[in-house]
Amino acid sequence: MVSAVQVHLVDGTYELFRSYYGAPPARARDGREVGAVRGLLASLGSLLREPGVTHVACAFDTVIESFRNELFPGYKTGDGIDPLLWAQFPLAERAVAALGVVVWSMVEFEADDALATGALRFGADARVERVWVCTPDKDLAQVVQGDRIVLFDRKKKLVIDEVGVQAKFGVAPASIPDLLALVGDEQDGIPGLPRWGGKSAAVVLSHYGHLEWIPDDAAQWQVKVRGAEALAGSLAEHREEAQLYKRLATLRTDVPLSESLDELWWHGPRAELDALCIEIGYESFVERLARPR
Repeated sequence: MVSAVQVHLVDGTYELFRSYYGAPPARARDGREVGAVRGLLASLGSLLREPGVTHVACAFDTVIESFRNELFPGYKTGDGIDPLLWAQFPLAERAVAALGVVVWSMVEFEADDALATGALRFGADARVERVWVCTPDKDLAQVVQGDRIVLFDRKKKLVIDEVGVQAKFGVAPASIPDLLALVGDEQDGIPGLPRWGGKSAAVVLSHYGHLEWIPDDAAQWQVKVRGAEALAGSLAEHREEAQLYKRLATLRTDVPLSESLDELWWHGPRAELDALCIEIGYESFVERLARPR
């Protein structure tokens, strides 16, 4: 076991989307579109070549719908996903597993829930120096802790620690679900509350922390914000919805992930990677892979 372990938890769904819209299209020998999977392998191969990258897991939304769709019909679904991209999801999970990286395939939960669970679990391990949650998704900002659990936007090469979360969103990590409940999250289908915007929500939450602690009467507010009376009225009228939206935005940290820290250690590709790369016409990828550390 190496000391001062760096754990990298990758948002596989985001990486696959990024590859589909950023990498050139490509066809397998049987005519299937596989450009996104090739791009995903190239991206992970690049990560594995970075110094200090030894312990890695990759989470996927095996299906887009989750338990949250049962709570709120308006929550995001797989509708609208390009069929050429959607068809590559199973192959992407096969490819990452063949690469020798631990794959977390989410059905009941979402990939974000797996990343949140893993971040907190491995972040609590004394052998771990830092957990890098590799995603630009603002939802994951809620699990950031100091500079021990950080977000890493690999595309922009941007690291966001707890100070960075406060600077970017105006609230502490623990208040991110409250912020999203108030202002909404279009990507996830959370509508938010009328009148609430990012600036007003950040000012109020920076003082109260959580929406449950915000008084219904603006006259009792201990912060000054423009339109306070209307904001307070909106929250008072829609508290039940706000609580639901907060529940939707709160990541689960109890996903049953079976792997230990040692099992995240990358020991190199599996034997089936060669055959998979031949299948997708990407034989050159194996030659560029880093050697395990």
